[in-house]
Amino acid sequence: MTTIHFLWMGTIVAIAACVQGTLGIGFALVVAPVLAVLNPQLLPVSLLLLMVPLNLFTLLREHHAFDWRGAGWITLGRAVGTLAGAVILIRLTPHGLNLVVGVATIAVAIVTMAAPAFSPDRKAFVGVGLLTGISETATGIGGPPLALAYQHHRPEVLRSTVAGCFLLGELLSIGVLAILGRATSQQALSAALLLPFLAIGGLVSSFARRWVNARTLRAIVILFAVISGAFLIARG
Repeated sequence: MTTIHFLWMGTIVAIAACVQGTLGIGFALVVAPVLAVLNPQLLPVSLLLLMVPLNLFTLLREHHAFDWRGAGWITLGRAVGTLAGAVILIRLTPHGLNLVVGVATIAVAIVTMAAPAFSPDRKAFVGVGLLTGISETATGIGGPPLALAYQHHRPEVLRSTVAGCFLLGELLSIGVLAILGRATSQQALSAALLLPFLAIGGLVSSFARRWVNARTLRAIVILFAVISGAFLIARG
């Protein structure tokens, strides 16, 4: 990667970190397309490695709002989904996987737009964890199911809980990909070099998050899900 490409990538990482720290979602959606163009070999491992410190920061910042019950069931589903995602990554072509996940994401977003306010139960949380594990392990993008599950919660609950679920899930995904030989030292080095840009974006988000209310956040969540689904379909 040239110096110009690196600085461009660093700027995108900083912007994406600010978006994620403010809304609780969006980092992968912003960074993944740029990585896919500049250096697709870095996906999904470098993306997952960058998200670990970002989500740890968000979780520690708003740990008081963390939903332990929901996160527990999501993590259960996520563990199974991570293994399934690894199997799918091996057996299904990237194009086919992107199409399936993209269509499913948009369908869920459309349904939730018309649905009344709801509070997910145990089965819904496990299902969300399963979908997230499959999607993030295979593509690096796993935010839409989690965000849609928490769209009717307070912004700080969404941010902290999604960050906590992401954090554990990312470690699981990285571990599985490493076992499968899909993680390299170059991917880790590239992520490490981008950490200063990540820190800048995360710190800025600590101020920007105060401007987001629950109604605005729900609209952004649904829009985010539709855009991410369209992006995956386009990749497919």
